[in-house]
Amino acid sequence: MINFAIAGCGRVAAVHAEAIQQAQGARLLAVCDTNEERLYPFAQKYGAESAITDFSAMINDPAIDVVNICTPNALHAEMAIQAMEKGKHVMIEKPMALSVHDADRIMETAEKYQVKATVVHQNRFNEAVQTTKKALEQGKFGKMAYGTANIRWRRGQEYYDQDSWRGTTAMKDGVLMNQCIHTIDLLIWLMGPVKSVMGKTATRTVDIEMEDVGTALLEFQDGSIGMVEGTGAIYPADLGASLNLFGETGTVCIGGNAANQIEKWRFSTSFAEEEYKMVSSQKNLPDSVYGEGHKTIIADFIRAIQTNTEPYVSLQDGRAAIQVILAIYQSSKTGKAIELGAPQDTNSLLSG
Repeated sequence: MINFAIAGCGRVAAVHAEAIQQAQGARLLAVCDTNEERLYPFAQKYGAESAITDFSAMINDPAIDVVNICTPNALHAEMAIQAMEKGKHVMIEKPMALSVHDADRIMETAEKYQVKATVVHQNRFNEAVQTTKKALEQGKFGKMAYGTANIRWRRGQEYYDQDSWRGTTAMKDGVLMNQCIHTIDLLIWLMGPVKSVMGKTATRTVDIEMEDVGTALLEFQDGSIGMVEGTGAIYPADLGASLNLFGETGTVCIGGNAANQIEKWRFSTSFAEEEYKMVSSQKNLPDSVYGEGHKTIIADFIRAIQTNTEPYVSLQDGRAAIQVILAIYQSSKTGKAIELGAPQDTNSLLSG
């Protein structure tokens, strides 16, 4: 039995708790939060055996195998490192850290203490994304030309007013880092490593310190081009998140609320029948996949621990996503393209 503990009992923690409850070979042993009014009802609802306000005390419990970090963004890195230093495996909600330097520290700590660690980029498990990934691996696209990630969601003032940390520079809680990171991760994962970033952000419709609109032009290392368009300023409700890949011999467009529905599938000039079959096969999938990917990534993490193999989503993957977003912030601030890996790297980008 793999014993889990959850740090932070906010919105996303509930999804983790439900996934742990449904996973074979898993048990929710402990939960932790500094807010007792939130902590104890959460523990009771999800059947945790222990509820504690002191994170340091919780990770000293030798019975705990895995700690799921579900706290506000700026706390992720230090809490993950502290847990790993106690020999715990960790699942870190996105973003894994708020600087490339801290992401590297997490990776170094996991290696030093020989523990498993993953970043929760659960949309990689969307059926539409997995199907497209297989097509790429089979070479069906040919030479890649262009890819886009479009995130058009609603995150109004009422969303940011839920908690004092939301929308703040200290937590890097802008729409790119908090919402768009999932689809940006998918674009990078499918298109390959990013060479340079030119970005622009703005705050237009909400009273927050971070951005509610972000755009970027990406150049990938293979010479292909990417575009990112992300916003929480859609009125009055979400339009969805889409991913579009265009290659020499293939086109795929994925839509839905979270890049979860294939809408175009074209790998020949006579694509109509194949596309119809593919799109039709997606019609029975749920409109919302929120929480579904968490079940899969937690099951995968249990597998990795039990078989002593690597998790499906690596720490390097989590690092790549935040490096691109930090580069968008830096580019917007300076008006210049950011070459990733160059001296003006994103290690110290801590201001929005």
